Amino acid sequence: MNKFLTSVFFLIPLISLSQTDVLILQKNGRNIKTFETGMTIGFHTVYDQWLGGTITALRNDSIFLNNIPFHVHELDAIRQDNTKWNYLNDGTLLIVAGVGVLVLNVVNGLYTNESAGSWVKTSGWITAGAFIIGGILLRRARYSDYKLGKKYTLHYLNMRVNHPVENVLSVKPTEPAK
Repeated sequence: MNKFLTSVFFLIPLISLSQTDVLILQKNGRNIKTFETGMTIGFHTVYDQWLGGTITALRNDSIFLNNIPFHVHELDAIRQDNTKWNYLNDGTLLIVAGVGVLVLNVVNGLYTNESAGSWVKTSGWITAGAFIIGGILLRRARYSDYKLGKKYTLHYLNMRVNHPVENVLSVKPTEPAK
């Protein structure tokens, strides 16, 4: 039994998949995010389009987003969604609650026949304002945009051993046709 387990243990690397290429987002030389095949990504192209989807492949300095190729130099910005707490729904609920506090104070003022200036008390304004401002801040915190340039850079890391960078035809200088 030990011989069988040992042979299986040593044969696993023969049938396993090799590493794929990696896309690295850096801020001043420090890694922020690493993108691999199968991960979701959102980015802005130099053609002024926001696109998002799943990375299906990374080959030859190209990103295949839902099987549509984009070169690394066509990307202008990367968007990272912060969806751990579902910010969009929470922010919307806070805004609705803030407006609801104001409406409730107005309805109570109409019901008790108070003058129009005394419908919303100071505590009502503070509570409604805090809810609305908190909701707006949560909605803005839904995603982070990283504009590629001086501060943020995007690097394509070729992990394939059988095709090093010097053998890739797209990297070699081209000669004019004869």
